[in-house]
Amino acid sequence: MQSDPFEYLRNAGNHENTWLLLIGPLLVVVAVVAFLALYIRWKRAQESSQFQKELKTLPTETDQAKALTAAEKFDGLEQASVRVEQESVLTSLRRGLVRTRDALSAGLTGILSTGARIDDQTLEKIHEVLYRADVGVKASDRLVAKVKEKLSGQTVDWPAMRVALADAATSIFSEADQSSHAPSQGLYVLLVVGVNGVGKTTTIGKLALKFKAEGKRVMLCAADTFRAAAIEQLVIWGDRNHVPVIKQHPGADPAAVAYDGVQAAKARDMDVLIIDTAGRLHNKNNLMDELSKIKKSISKAHDTAPQDTWIVVDATTGQNAVQQVRAFNEVTKVTGIVVTKLDGTAKGGVIIGIADEFKIPIRYVGVGESAVDLRAFSGRDFMQGLLEG
Repeated sequence: MQSDPFEYLRNAGNHENTWLLLIGPLLVVVAVVAFLALYIRWKRAQESSQFQKELKTLPTETDQAKALTAAEKFDGLEQASVRVEQESVLTSLRRGLVRTRDALSAGLTGILSTGARIDDQTLEKIHEVLYRADVGVKASDRLVAKVKEKLSGQTVDWPAMRVALADAATSIFSEADQSSHAPSQGLYVLLVVGVNGVGKTTTIGKLALKFKAEGKRVMLCAADTFRAAAIEQLVIWGDRNHVPVIKQHPGADPAAVAYDGVQAAKARDMDVLIIDTAGRLHNKNNLMDELSKIKKSISKAHDTAPQDTWIVVDATTGQNAVQQVRAFNEVTKVTGIVVTKLDGTAKGGVIIGIADEFKIPIRYVGVGESAVDLRAFSGRDFMQGLLEG
């Protein structure tokens, strides 16, 4: 008679070692998965260590920066790239400002290549070139006035004019209060505002990396609940940078999300909390009400917060960026400006116009896609990169 192939399993309870036959294979699978996870983690650590050794052997800063950008596909190397900062600030500014610099130098060298007497006619031509670079009317007026005061009646060439313009613009940048509002200890809450499409969420991700590179414990908060894509994008940055993200479902109350973010940051003993907000500007009253609610909610959770409110603007929009700063500054106290996409425009002169009109410090400028291309702003370095090539 043919035996029943399932008889052994039916009588499993009669066999002392049946549980080993059933559970044993499962334990083997778990052990293999755990081993593979540990191996992958060890392998990535080895790759990161080897990359850092090889990085130091590269001959130039430009080669090192290219290697860092390429290496960002490896987990964990983004933070290393921010910490190392191989490419100098001035080098990256020169690279990122090439379009604006070409637009300026093409006009100004044409006027001053063989030397020109600084009279009203020459000053009018210089003013026109500055205006076309989106410096703005008021800021161009101030720059030309400073040049006239310093060089009027003299015959000067382009190198001499470069120095005069750099000094004039740097004095405008110095008028803004550059002091930091971050507390020496305790939680620092940074509220980030700006219209949609300027690179706000990406900037937040890059800022998180920079704070992490300083040894800070960082958390992000997705209070732009009107766009599901904004929440998803911030979560991606959080996963990529190993930074926790506080979020709720799309359409949730932004003020409630911000409150939860501050409470969570305090509970987990974080050093920095960066809060993303919605970028709607079609109705100032709605914007004012929303930002007011968010700020009140944050203050309830932490009485000294938010210590800073930074606006992100896109340099490629030119004078429209000035309008954005004006609109947000009317509804909330903006304490810092981040200018993105300088590498993609000939309108980089708008930074001078913004600084001149609002006396708000430019905190960072973006001169490329990589995390290392978000640079702390220096007026002197900016003008050197803009005018000297």
